[in-house]
Amino acid sequence: MAELGPELGYEVVAIGRPELDLADAPARIAEALEQARPDIIISAAAYTAVDRAESENDLAFAVNARGAGAVADSARCLGVPLLHLSTDYVFDGSKPTSYVEEDSTRPTGVYGRSKLAGEQLVLDTHDDVAVLRTAWVYSPFGANFVKTMLRLAGGADEVRVVADQHGNPTSALDIAEALLTVAANLLASNAAELRGLFHLAGTGEASWADLAEQVFASSAEAGGPSARVRRIGTADYPTPAKRPSNSRLSCERLRHAHGIAMPEWRSSTRRVVRRLVEQC
Repeated sequence: MAELGPELGYEVVAIGRPELDLADAPARIAEALEQARPDIIISAAAYTAVDRAESENDLAFAVNARGAGAVADSARCLGVPLLHLSTDYVFDGSKPTSYVEEDSTRPTGVYGRSKLAGEQLVLDTHDDVAVLRTAWVYSPFGANFVKTMLRLAGGADEVRVVADQHGNPTSALDIAEALLTVAANLLASNAAELRGLFHLAGTGEASWADLAEQVFASSAEAGGPSARVRRIGTADYPTPAKRPSNSRLSCERLRHAHGIAMPEWRSSTRRVVRRLVEQC
């Protein structure tokens, strides 16, 4: 967002710790946001350590629920729209087809429950808001699946990757572009259909193994490291938190309301991998 916004003519003020910590008291969160004098707020910060959340329930809820609610209350008091990012983990993954916004939420772990509580607080606190659930996010920045695969390929000929979980791989670069479009739409119109709950994820579905194979193919094309993928089951890679076997999100509501069609995941993966390889 900080990279794309100025390119498109937007001033982006990034606020993070220690100036703004979502685990802080609501008054401190409000003070930090008020000092920024925003026209719109994009709330993308979260506690995202899915497995560690199982043993840090209080911190996960402090950040993802109470902190999210405090940001929404601040946006309401400032009289500005709010975009809030959420997650596919609000679902249990048992549905055989893509999830739509009206589907029942049944999170299976602390992370998903805390994010669902945050969604509900945001929507209950502020009317001028768009909550956007996304999934399987990767980026040229920070720790994520794509960067992990490239690191592993640098030291191994074969990488074991789960093949029985399916979702929509989503580039953070595409998310940033979509968020700026939604933000512009909210600022330009008071239409109710632009607000509420939406799904925001890459076009097309894949398993984690499929995504890994695309990462390695894209890396090889760019002269970077590559490896073979050994497909394994979820049972072969136990984790403290249960992952949804189906994380596919239908984004039709977003397309109809905001005119956003997310790029096909393979092309976006290729773009990010090439950038990472060129940076090495």
